[in-house]
Amino acid sequence: MAYKTIFSALAHESALERTIAQAEALAGQWDAHLEVLCIGLDRIQSGYYDVGANALILQDAIKKATEDAEALSVKVDERLRGAALRWSSDTAVANVSDMVRPVAGRARFSDLAVMSQPQGGRAEGEAEALIESALFQGQCPVMVVPESGAPIVAPRRILIGWDESREALSAVRAALPMLKSAGQATIAVIDPPRHGPERSDPGGLLSQFLARHGIRCEIDVLARTMPRIADVLIQRAVDMDAEMVVIGAYGHSRFREAILGGATRTMLEEAPMPVFMAH
Repeated sequence: MAYKTIFSALAHESALERTIAQAEALAGQWDAHLEVLCIGLDRIQSGYYDVGANALILQDAIKKATEDAEALSVKVDERLRGAALRWSSDTAVANVSDMVRPVAGRARFSDLAVMSQPQGGRAEGEAEALIESALFQGQCPVMVVPESGAPIVAPRRILIGWDESREALSAVRAALPMLKSAGQATIAVIDPPRHGPERSDPGGLLSQFLARHGIRCEIDVLARTMPRIADVLIQRAVDMDAEMVVIGAYGHSRFREAILGGATRTMLEEAPMPVFMAH
């Protein structure tokens, strides 16, 4: 298995450089096609206006969103022009409350999505919506890129957050190409359950599974010494100078859509290194 289609979605120019740099590096490493979607956001909630004003306001909002998407696409094209890889870019207009359709539709047929880390302010919720759309509706693993740091190409120090869940196992399976390239990984198990299936050997079955792929594993059983499990995992990643963290993406239902759970949100917002997630 290899990553042959890498997808990235952008809604803000501020995320362009770090996101495209990482996506380009991975596409080059895996000889993959890079597909970039530039989204113009329609921020108008039509229900807030009188019926007579709706059409004009909506028309102006869509026109502005279309112009924003096209301007972002021009910058992406300038950034990737001359790159030694196969790539394409496209534009879409979406309401801030519904970015699922354009993002999930493309993520569904991609091997890996590369998205920017939410950085606060209005853009934070929009960045989370892009990630959620790719993860949950698009069923695509996502690498979340931090605000700073050089792009990773072939990470050697990878930390796996393991809790015996199907989400964590899905993330490990999706990350197998990178794990096999590294040839090694550290499995972090935080406060393993006393009555779980791996109670006598926490992380042992995962280590055995990875060993059969030629991946040498070290298992760290960690106590929950901080209020949030995500903080314990981030601290371990920092201590070992991890280049990437692999975790399961957890969510809960908001009406009929899935949104990121608290621990997952903490990891993707605060981790200083790329976070590889799958649901």
